[in-house]
Amino acid sequence: MESVLLAVHLIVVISLAAVVLLQRSEGGGLGMGGGGNPGSFLTGRGQANLLTRTTAILGTAFFATSLLLSIIAARGRGPASILDTVKPTAPAGQSAPAPAAPAAPAQPGSVLDQLRGGSQPKQ
Repeated sequence: MESVLLAVHLIVVISLAAVVLLQRSEGGGLGMGGGGNPGSFLTGRGQANLLTRTTAILGTAFFATSLLLSIIAARGRGPASILDTVKPTAPAGQSAPAPAAPAAPAQPGSVLDQLRGGSQPKQ
């Protein structure tokens, strides 16, 4: 299902890019002037309506397939829990590694005690 939807999504993306590139520039943004005769494809007004509708339909299809792909991808992931983590086991014939010792508490006169205003460092 996901691969079929991804293929449809790619077809929609390529079609949308092609339709957008076919549209005539209204402002002449890059100074290209519009190209050939608009009457060669359809009338100027009919061509604009057709390409505008096609762009709207392909844009809607793009958003729909994007949302569906993200929903399918999120459905495959479950909530992660630290309780579900697997503890490492030792290979056969070896003992399990010893747990790491807890960190030593801060010594009196450390920087933390100085910041708290506690005991002065020993000299």
